[in-house]
Amino acid sequence: MSDSVSIQVPGRLHLGFLDIPGKDSSRFGSIGLPLDGISTRLEVSRATRTSVHGNESARVFSHLAALRSHLDLADHHQITVFETIPAHAGLGSGTQLALAVSAALRTLHGLPFRVSDDAAFLGRGVRSGIGIAAFEEGGLIFDAGKAKDDLTPTVISRIPFPNEWRIILVLDSGAQGIHGDAEIKAFHTLPPFPEESSASICRHALMEIMPALIEKDIATFGNAITAIQQKLGDYFAPAQGGRFTSRAVEETLTRLAECGAVGIGQSSWGPTGFAFAESQVAAERITAAAALQDTQTTIRIVAARNNGATITRKTKPAELELAYKNRC
Repeated sequence: MSDSVSIQVPGRLHLGFLDIPGKDSSRFGSIGLPLDGISTRLEVSRATRTSVHGNESARVFSHLAALRSHLDLADHHQITVFETIPAHAGLGSGTQLALAVSAALRTLHGLPFRVSDDAAFLGRGVRSGIGIAAFEEGGLIFDAGKAKDDLTPTVISRIPFPNEWRIILVLDSGAQGIHGDAEIKAFHTLPPFPEESSASICRHALMEIMPALIEKDIATFGNAITAIQQKLGDYFAPAQGGRFTSRAVEETLTRLAECGAVGIGQSSWGPTGFAFAESQVAAERITAAAALQDTQTTIRIVAARNNGATITRKTKPAELELAYKNRC
């Protein structure tokens, strides 16, 4: 067993649903991509009393209390949160925070990983399995939704994302995506998702996105992502006030597209928007050419992540770092 455990888990883009359940279907299906450079990072250590320090402390304390009971742990712990994914920004902050606490606690006590079980126990992965899958391993992820209510969504494909491609994130710290009760209400009040839209999205995914990744064809990839995002944006528009939650993000993305960015869209309920470029140099050229002056939005150029969470197990006197996937 360890004296302390540090963990870093990646944020993710939710690139769209494959389907949205109606009366004849209970499976969503999603496309997602973990990010490098957007993460939650925390440390769990043994202590004489339980305490949590840093951002999101109330939520972390709640997860810790629930897991101590669930795992029958009598020990006290100290958790220090060093960095968190922005909350309610469409980047998967809630799921990754819950899984970080779970995996770090299990590693500290030498318990086997139960990522899907703990996610379900903590109420994560209700509609999308992208966050859970991004924790386990990277690449572009496709899930087929949940077969049963007590299961997490089933991952059907992972494809390595080209290392040289870049994601241009457009952040709006002055806005939040729909979440909590408002999200539940939105899904209940929106009309049935058209079957022809789901069929079109699935075709874009299978016949364009998947081969484009393998062939490193960013134009085809981008066109397919944009087409999917437009269909979903129009469907969710009544709930979020338009194709995009943030008008400032939408305007920034429009300028980026005019300057050569591809694959334009919004992650989950936003407000974070995204676009893609074929390289770091291309991404920098596009953002410079767009001459962005809007102080409400912030641009970040990041890479995708082709591996999952990283766990550092500390003992006295040795320190061992390992990738999560090596523990599976």
